[in-house]
Amino acid sequence: MAHITLITAGSRGDIQPYIALGRELQARGHTARLATHSIYADWIRGHGLEFAPVEGDPMAALQQQHGREWVETGRHGRNFLRGFRQFIDPLLHQATADTLAAVAGTDIILFSAVAFYVAYSVAEKLGLPFVQTYLQPITPTREFPSAIYPTRRQGGGIYNYATHAMGGYLIWLQLRPLLNDIRREMLGLRPFSLLGPFPRIFQGGVPGVHGFSPTVLPKPRDWSDAVFVDGFWFLDENDYAPPPPLAEFLAAGPPPVYVGFGSMTGNDPERLTRLTLDALARSGQRAVLLSGWAGLAEGDLPPAVLRLDSAPHGWLFPRMAAIVHHGGVGTTHEGLRAGVPNVIVPFFGDQPFWADRVHALGVGPRPIPQEELTADALADAIRAAVSDRTMRARATAIGECIRAERGAAAAADVIERYLAQRPGFMDGLR
Repeated sequence: MAHITLITAGSRGDIQPYIALGRELQARGHTARLATHSIYADWIRGHGLEFAPVEGDPMAALQQQHGREWVETGRHGRNFLRGFRQFIDPLLHQATADTLAAVAGTDIILFSAVAFYVAYSVAEKLGLPFVQTYLQPITPTREFPSAIYPTRRQGGGIYNYATHAMGGYLIWLQLRPLLNDIRREMLGLRPFSLLGPFPRIFQGGVPGVHGFSPTVLPKPRDWSDAVFVDGFWFLDENDYAPPPPLAEFLAAGPPPVYVGFGSMTGNDPERLTRLTLDALARSGQRAVLLSGWAGLAEGDLPPAVLRLDSAPHGWLFPRMAAIVHHGGVGTTHEGLRAGVPNVIVPFFGDQPFWADRVHALGVGPRPIPQEELTADALADAIRAAVSDRTMRARATAIGECIRAERGAAAAADVIERYLAQRPGFMDGLR
């Protein structure tokens, strides 16, 4: 049995799937340690995993002015990249030191896309094998445009591939000077070349396990046999008991609409709350409003709206008539697994990508980018999600397919196969 360290960073939705994957690995007799921000320590340990701290407090960062402005960059790729660098630059030195400490005694590293830049160099320094474990489609493909450098333009194979190359490369160019300083000064490694580590990764057969559903996004035909797409890593909390106000609200009328934007605050959460309440009133729907990090609904609400601080999506969403959210990969998959239509208001990053997938699958109305959001537009989308029989039937079918997938178990199968081959499968990277 192996000691496995999973490294990730970001909001709650960026952490939860890795808890699910860690639990699956631990159920097979391995020891799983999750290295991430300290604000999640109790949550992670509560699921029986080891915890190791890595620098950063995403909640605090997103509530600062530059964090709110970053959230509002939408599909403007260059502004998103500049905001990403402003967010991550101050953390990289300490995050590298923390990651070095976190992987002490481990046999293999699993890392997310956000943790890639630090974790890859640490793995190289210590000679540790690793598996890429991503929630987004990172490997370039001709079949669809980049999820991390979103664009509204629809193009052919060459254009799609170029958006992947451009998105990854522009992030790399922004971070390369600082990362090379860290490699030289802290790790004693050679600096990266202008192309970085990507040719070795994409051409060297390094395993890549993707935690998204093939029902939502099938594996591209031009990805190698070393890249896997077998399903989202759901974390079910089967012992959840709803608080009395929630249980009473659900029993008092027809299924409500869920509204929640997670960690997406923007510069004016009060306006977002007013607009949401106005849209709900115009659509004539009851609603459960999850405040989340966005700080929604800090005031009196009409009787038809219940405010919650938190509730497990896996329990709550199947009891809803529709799900209104920001399009984060985790919330999107939970919404689709529930078998109900999704209304997506994407803010930035990969959210527009998942919003477009939901619409293309016929399980949600056309997305409403946050910069175009109005009460009328949101009310129209909610009405369509609740009343469109074709959309609802399609959502039911998609939900059945996703519930049949075994994402965390399939990912663990891949990881165990590569563990059995260690250390040989790292030879292509040396």
